[in-house]
Order: sequence, then C-alpha cells, then structure tokens
Amino acid sequence: MKNNLLFIYSSVDGQTLKICNALRKQLKEHHQDVDLFSIDDFNGDLSSYNKIVIGSSIRYGVHNKNIIKFIKTHKEELESKTSIFFSVNLFAGKIDYKKYTFFDRKMIQLIMWMTKGPTNKDAEIEYTNWEKVKAFGLKLIDL
Repeated sequence: MKNNLLFIYSSVDGQTLKICNALRKQLKEHHQDVDLFSIDDFNGDLSSYNKIVIGSSIRYGVHNKNIIKFIKTHKEELESKTSIFFSVNLFAGKIDYKKYTFFDRKMIQLIMWMTKGPTNKDAEIEYTNWEKVKAFGLKLIDL
C-alpha cells in the first residue's frame, strides 16, 4: 500500500475546509499523496489509506453528527491506522457576522459579549494561527 493520506472534514462556515486545503497543499509540496473529502461525500472505505486526518468544526459546542457517527462506525479501523482528529471552533476559526443567519449571528454575538469578544455585526476576524497550522502539517509529514 502506498503512503496515502486521507482528510475527512466537516465545515459549517468553511474555515475547517480552508485549514484542510492549506494542509493538503503543504503535504503535496512534500510529495505526499492526499485525498480530501467532506464527510457527506466520503464513501466510508478506508482500506487504501494508512493515515487518516479528521477535521471538524464545532457549532454551539457540538461536532457534526456525521463525523461522530463515522468515528464510532470505523473505530476499530481508525485505531489500527495512524489517525488524527482536530477541531476548529470560533476561537481558532473565523468570525464573519455578515455570513451568519439571524439566529446564529445573535447567538455568536451573545457568546462573544460574554467572553468580551467582538460583537460588531460587521466584524470579520480570522483567528486561525497559520503558523500553528503549518507546524501541524510538518508533524503530519513526519508520521
């Protein structure tokens, strides 16, 4: 089996996908084979992969239900291979109030008010630390 790496992701607003794409680009620059699938598009066959990275956004403290179901369903196979899970929440992701539905905007503004964060309805702030993402990618290369 080739040294194949699989990324499976769930992204509500696109930041987890953006992080996965940055990691994929970095790995490809180091001649790593990388496949990238949304949890909703992946067929569930892990047999041709020896490294699996699962990335999921968190919304209101909860990961995507399909990611959780996938991990539970494939628990033994994931444990038998090199597998990594990472989460992206608001404080490692991005705020873009203009993209949110009315309800989401109000809920996130409430959370930000409670944590003394930005509540301006026009705020667009990226919190992702790209140097840490790059360092994570280097660790993936060495696996």
